[in-house]
Amino acid sequence: MNFLRNLLASILGSLVAFGIVMGMFLIFIALIGNMEDGVVVKQNSILELRFMAPIMDYTGKDENSPFAGLWDEEMGLDEIIHAIKVAKEDANIRGISLTTSFLQAGVAQTREIREALLDFKSSGKFVMAHSDFYTQKDYYLASVADEVYLNPVGALDFKGLSTEILYYKDFQEKTGVKMEVIRHGKYKSAVEPFLSNTMSAENRLQIKELITSIWDVIVDDVSATRNISRENLNIIADTLGGRTPKYAVASGLIDGDLHFDEYENLLRNAMGVSQGEDLNYIEFEEYVRLAHWEKVHTGTDKIAVIYAQGEILYGDGGKDFLGQGLMVDALHKAKNDKDVKAIVLRVDSPGGSALVSDIIWREITLAKAVKPVVVSFGNVAASGGYYIGVAGDKIFAEPTTITGSIGVFGTIPNIHELAGNIGINAEQVGTNKNSVDYSLFEPMNDSFRDVVQEGIEDTYNTFLERVAEGRKMSMAQVDSLAQGRVWSGVDAQANGLVDELGNLDDAITAAADMAGLGAYGIRKYPKYKSNFERFMDDLGGMESKIKTSLIKEEIGGEAYQILKEFKQASEQKGVQARMPFSLNIK
Repeated sequence: MNFLRNLLASILGSLVAFGIVMGMFLIFIALIGNMEDGVVVKQNSILELRFMAPIMDYTGKDENSPFAGLWDEEMGLDEIIHAIKVAKEDANIRGISLTTSFLQAGVAQTREIREALLDFKSSGKFVMAHSDFYTQKDYYLASVADEVYLNPVGALDFKGLSTEILYYKDFQEKTGVKMEVIRHGKYKSAVEPFLSNTMSAENRLQIKELITSIWDVIVDDVSATRNISRENLNIIADTLGGRTPKYAVASGLIDGDLHFDEYENLLRNAMGVSQGEDLNYIEFEEYVRLAHWEKVHTGTDKIAVIYAQGEILYGDGGKDFLGQGLMVDALHKAKNDKDVKAIVLRVDSPGGSALVSDIIWREITLAKAVKPVVVSFGNVAASGGYYIGVAGDKIFAEPTTITGSIGVFGTIPNIHELAGNIGINAEQVGTNKNSVDYSLFEPMNDSFRDVVQEGIEDTYNTFLERVAEGRKMSMAQVDSLAQGRVWSGVDAQANGLVDELGNLDDAITAAADMAGLGAYGIRKYPKYKSNFERFMDDLGGMESKIKTSLIKEEIGGEAYQILKEFKQASEQKGVQARMPFSLNIK
């Protein structure tokens, strides 16, 4: 017995030692790899844009860390825009070849990249595009190019926007697992999926108006660069007039149907090189690393750009969720740094914890008392995301930003029916009248519901007060725009919920003007740990990712999304100021 125990201990020790050695080896490889990029931009080069990784507003890489970017799959929108700006002035870059399929970015992010490419073209350099398959988002981005091509046996999706919302009432009744919902009385669309099997007329109307507004922006942009009227673009969408390469050429959506080698011959013509000669490509990911060291904005005075992205949850936060810890620290640093003359808050969040939203709102308010604070809304700045934004002096939104959703609710899981079905009975004992307030195994009593409802109403009124103060409106005016309704950036500006339509660069320019700055540099906050560093901090993190991947593969993507949304709802703690449902626009 002792022999087996000693043997197992030896094996375990050997495995631990091997793991440590492998970890040190990986660290060594990372250090060497980051020290010797070996990337050179040759003369007459083509920058190849192929966005394979998910795009988020900001990855928070600390470029001074040897582990920066190691194991990180995402790309930062800030990195992408910066690299395109640098390429515009790079004499070795003659043009851009855009070959993206299945772009993993929001509509607002796609539009910001598109605007950056338009600016790149203003230098006289070319942008050309080719793909085997264009989703609507891919085509929206590619339509900015001077010429757009598609594989002769490929396909193009151009049919208008849609979205799908899942409803769980029957699911709850069949499983005995339900969500107890407490909401502001007039808040129509919040948590509707847990209360009904069908979409209400009010919810259908607001979603239809939202996606129609976003579609109108897309159509306007495509019309401007492809020289096709809005009316004809909508006819093409209604008739699926771009569904095959031949139809897409005939309708004017693309310039030709070519295999990639034929497309490369066109690139050779644009570059002025002979047919058969190799083209000098530089991959965009490599160019991003080089472009980091080139500064577009320089100066002793600084503008702090603070990124607030992800669902709002209590805690420090990170690149995957927004917590008060990192945000408060970033705001303190920016406020107290004498070199920082203005602050830009970039928001990409559907909201979440009302408590955390208010903590961040308060810190922005304190910072605004010292320095100008300009807010930039990205893909979504809804509910708690909008809450923190109204603390700023001025708000910019993309035309396609999803914003508003001024409302609060609470969802509490309950398994009373399930427990009864499987033979579980819970009994409670307490010392005082309200000491047993709620049990997962018992129906919610009226006393507890009344207390929570009171908190919901108080938080809703506080939300209205924050918006009324920030937007210089009456409480009645805000309430008429609230009730959880979501708006596009265009409609939000028309209603006074934001000041101007524009991107992050527009917000930075406005902040510089407010601070009276001519030349200035940029400081970005906060800094996040790389995926490698997080893995080393918590070796269980990889196990979690593997489990997630296996579950998703086993039950399928759509079923996994249902499970994920229900799990997220069950984990929400406290009063929520967040988007009432997941809105995946396709």
